[in-house]
Amino acid sequence: MKNFTLNLESIALTDEQFFQLCQNNRDLKFERNANGDLVIMSPTGGETGNYNAGLTAQLWLWNQEHKLGKVFDSSTGFKLPNSADRSPDVSWITLERWNTLTTTQRKQFIPLCPDFVIELRSASDRLQILQDKMKEYIENGTRLGWLINPQSRQVEIYRQNQYIQVLDAPQTLSGEEVLQGFILHLEQIL
Repeated sequence: MKNFTLNLESIALTDEQFFQLCQNNRDLKFERNANGDLVIMSPTGGETGNYNAGLTAQLWLWNQEHKLGKVFDSSTGFKLPNSADRSPDVSWITLERWNTLTTTQRKQFIPLCPDFVIELRSASDRLQILQDKMKEYIENGTRLGWLINPQSRQVEIYRQNQYIQVLDAPQTLSGEEVLQGFILHLEQIL
């Protein structure tokens, strides 16, 4: 995905206006960084879209069996504590946290940082931008995050209060304590 950032200093969008902008332009994917700058991302190509669907499906199937939380795809917006609006490729929050949300909060951008996120690097993504997003997720409360990079055949694992771990061509990843019993299979991606 090619990303374009627009500084909207002179046009400060409220959360409701930003939500409406996203709803009115469903062919585009928008995010806002903590400074309020609008990030416009084009849709992914077929290969990346297929990989994203597979990643989401694996987590969704695990969650259906364990019923510990809610799984979200890349079209879901999250309002992070630092005011950024982000849409990870795959994300999950505990059922306990989901149940604290009002009906209105569930229908708009979720005012929480996910407990778990996956970002999948497409061929046009700049790695540094994705790494910065992963760090932002961790700083805002994500407990476990995976940055999957098919180009280098590597996965970067992000955890609270730990150094980033880089794995070369892993076939599987463990959900550790955050997603107990979840194993992600990567043979189709890496």
